[in-house]
Amino acid sequence: MKLVALPAFSDNYIWMLHDGSRALVVDPGEAAPVQAALTRAGLKLAGILVTHHHADHVGGLADLRSQFDGPVIGPAAEQIAGIDLEVAEGDQVEMLDQRFEVLDVPGHTAGHIAFLLREPSDGSAPILFCGDTLFSGGCGRLFEGTPAQMVQSLDRLIALPAETRVCCAHEYTLSNLRFAQAVEPGNADLAAYVDWCQAQRAKSLPTLPSSIGTERRINPFLRCTEPEVRASALQQQPPLADDADRVAVFATLRQWKNEFR
Repeated sequence: MKLVALPAFSDNYIWMLHDGSRALVVDPGEAAPVQAALTRAGLKLAGILVTHHHADHVGGLADLRSQFDGPVIGPAAEQIAGIDLEVAEGDQVEMLDQRFEVLDVPGHTAGHIAFLLREPSDGSAPILFCGDTLFSGGCGRLFEGTPAQMVQSLDRLIALPAETRVCCAHEYTLSNLRFAQAVEPGNADLAAYVDWCQAQRAKSLPTLPSSIGTERRINPFLRCTEPEVRASALQQQPPLADDADRVAVFATLRQWKNEFR
């Protein structure tokens, strides 16, 4: 199975997984990059997976639906035109002879889901299509959910095997890492990852997919109990109590990131 990141808009990725003849795509905010990739590789579109309702993830559905007869699969808890099969926590999806698990991961939006390919048929590492819930070095803004919901969603994702490939939907990595270093300047793993990501972008290459193991080491939103991360959060305004719990630390980090320049 080949995994490909198709650039869209200014910083989106539409993920494509294919077996050399058939392909699925995830969160096609635009149709044109998908159509071009299918033509270039001689692939037939077999299906579409959708993680949430935002326009930059579903804007290409109408055009693509008119050109193929495969299913469009998306979250049951969100209203999205063009969905053929609505899925939620515990459901499984068969596509390209692969079995994807559906995970409910609310926070960015109320009904956000992720798709996990735990055992690719070629024996490669698991693949997580997580939309805008988890980014490399960051997480999605809380447009519809609560900090507690997002913490619970992120906890579910970081409990996955360390080698799991994290296929998020935006090339936000360097921006996220600037914030991460402001939060945890003493993190040597983070410094090394910044160097690698800068080299990737200098060659116009994606920083993604990341991995769950990498994110555990460098992502401040997953490290709210680490002493340096917690200390940085406690210094923000309004001040947190010394005994603030992990959700409060997360909420402070998320608000800080919203305003970070």
